Amino acid sequence: MTRRLTLLGQPGCHLCHQMRLVVERVLAGRGTVLVEEDVRRDPGWSRYRLEIPVLLLDGEEVARHRIEEDELRRRLAARGVETTSPS
Repeated sequence: MTRRLTLLGQPGCHLCHQMRLVVERVLAGRGTVLVEEDVRRDPGWSRYRLEIPVLLLDGEEVARHRIEEDELRRRLAARGVETTSPS
């Protein structure tokens, strides 16, 4: 089963760009799909508008604002997602 990570943000958001880079390094070559969504697009995401970036795994919040690679690996592993090993 392919897991889906959703990064809620908006264009021009520096923190969103940073989180995307962290996620890409942690998931490099794995079967998890990262989808970026504009938080303003869906009314259901309105609670996150002032909290971006927010990272969701299959709709469940995993992180918000900032996260280090090691911490993201721990959180994803706890949810059964295989990540790359730290270099």
